[in-house]
Amino acid sequence: MGIKQGAGGVDSQDWAEILFRMYKRWAEIKSFSLEIIDYSPGDEAGIKSVIFRIEGENAYGLLQSEKGAHRLVRISPFDTGNRRHTSFSLVEIMPELENEEEVKIDNKDLRIDVFKAGGAGGQSVQKNSTAVRITHIPTNISVSVQNERSQLMNKELAMKILQGRLKELEILENKKRDAEIKGEHVSADFGSQIRSYVMHPYKMVKDHRTNFETSDIDRTLDGNIDDFIEEYLLKNISE
Repeated sequence: MGIKQGAGGVDSQDWAEILFRMYKRWAEIKSFSLEIIDYSPGDEAGIKSVIFRIEGENAYGLLQSEKGAHRLVRISPFDTGNRRHTSFSLVEIMPELENEEEVKIDNKDLRIDVFKAGGAGGQSVQKNSTAVRITHIPTNISVSVQNERSQLMNKELAMKILQGRLKELEILENKKRDAEIKGEHVSADFGSQIRSYVMHPYKMVKDHRTNFETSDIDRTLDGNIDDFIEEYLLKNISE
């Protein structure tokens, strides 16, 4: 699973971190395990991106409801004029493949870059180039991993994440093709928000796919998202 900052500058980085906390709390509530794979802190606050693994019964199926752009509307704590800001973060859901043969990748389609892992400074900064970025040239999908100690371990983990993203892309393309056959309109635009979280001038969380909403935004951001997940799954079963 991954979260990336979207439009909104430092507010979107803060929003990405709030979302990450929401999913951490959800995993704790479900007694699921969560492991951080890659973490890129923001420039002033929050995070630029994070990749993490959640393991538990039906975790991948449940979290399908969270895939897409999440929109936040609030009075920005970073604006001295106390103005209302809108920011976005993208949530990605990637399956962890049991069989690497499920997605075959031609090495000629890959660009692999190595660089020094970032850190807080001092002893925590790697002196050797252990971080790895793998770019799949045909799709322009890029994965960076720097958390492991060795370049080899980071490369292996980055490949697994890349395979998961390519598998998710394949699933999305199949759904899009099926919808076109049925004459349905499907938007693959990640900029189309799936859910809005409004803190000002009123409090509301609304899922734009199911129209399910709640005014208890604090409870939602504290990890209680099962109602949204269930409504999404019920809607997809009925279609």
